[in-house]
Amino acid sequence: MTTTTTTTTALPLTEGAWAIDTAHSAINFSVRHLGLAKVRGRFTDFTGNVLVGDTVEAIRVTADIALASVDTGNADRDTHLRSGDFFDVESQPQMSFRSTAVREDGDGYTLDGDLTIAGVTKPVSLEVEFFGVESYPMDDSTRAGFSATGRISRSDFDVSFEIPLGADKVAIGDKVAIELDVQVVAP
Repeated sequence: MTTTTTTTTALPLTEGAWAIDTAHSAINFSVRHLGLAKVRGRFTDFTGNVLVGDTVEAIRVTADIALASVDTGNADRDTHLRSGDFFDVESQPQMSFRSTAVREDGDGYTLDGDLTIAGVTKPVSLEVEFFGVESYPMDDSTRAGFSATGRISRSDFDVSFEIPLGADKVAIGDKVAIELDVQVVAP
């Protein structure tokens, strides 16, 4: 007779929908330019929440990001990123993330989900570091914080504008590093 045991991990978070505090959170990215330097950017307009259940496996994360809010510190580049060459914000104004699984992974967690950019949805995995829970003295709310990092290929999402440099080189790298710093507020 074989017995299967399933273990689940309890969380130090109250069950319910924890809203992302956008004033204390950031969605950042970087991509190589000419293979020489990283160009960094961020999205400034986003919403989301972390729906906490009684175990890590029961967590669900959602986020919606306004693509027009891209900010790389260069107005001309940002205008180009909003165009049909990249995000085409006129017809696809929003990027979204919907988690499919959360699991413990060593000292941290892995967050799997579906990312949609410009109408294309692909699975992504993010490495998550949980920083804990604190009381915020300004309003007595309970907050939790974490960071998440990962990589995507922009060509997987049909964001494939290129300037060829010859010898199989292009001006803009295909790999995009994602760096999230998120603070959420208890329900």
